[in-house]
Amino acid sequence: MPASELRAVAIVPAAGSAERFGGRKLLTLIDGEPLLDRTIRSLLDGGASEVIVVVGKDARAELERDVNALLDPRVRPIENPDPSRGMFSSIQEGVAQARGDVILVLPGDMPYVRADTVRAVIAAYARKPGIISPRFGGKRGHPVALPLSLRDDIASTDPRSNLHEVIKRHTDVRADLDVEDRGVLRDVDTPADLAAEGTLTS
Repeated sequence: MPASELRAVAIVPAAGSAERFGGRKLLTLIDGEPLLDRTIRSLLDGGASEVIVVVGKDARAELERDVNALLDPRVRPIENPDPSRGMFSSIQEGVAQARGDVILVLPGDMPYVRADTVRAVIAAYARKPGIISPRFGGKRGHPVALPLSLRDDIASTDPRSNLHEVIKRHTDVRADLDVEDRGVLRDVDTPADLAAEGTLTS
């Protein structure tokens, strides 16, 4: 199937407490734009047909007010009823509602992934469906492409586990895609992750 015909559904886990950041991480401005907006926009510009953003109940109203991308009809916020279980539980909530040809997983705190990298991951999946991980400098990153056939395996895994545990069971269909995009490795855990490059404003 040509990449242009694939329905790629992106899951964006965004329900964490951001304690290490000091709270409100996803609304921190990067070049005048909320961090979460940048993450979502890279997926939409990169060819995702739908973006499911998994949020915590307590933060949903604030995010929907301040993150413009959540108003896009292609973006659907859903709630994780218990985010304390960890990020994988948010992935599970999103995957359960995904309807399409391929799933992309990109954590909400990874705003530096380029749209052309998202497009390349989708294209690699279209050429040979499987688990596709972008790789920069020999290290695997995000967004990870996953076949819908893994939905049941993801659902039956312990919510406090992680996506890597699922992937380890399917190494026969795993492939790496080398990209020139450091953003696939760059998440934001603390203000220093932003301030180091002089991009932090709030």
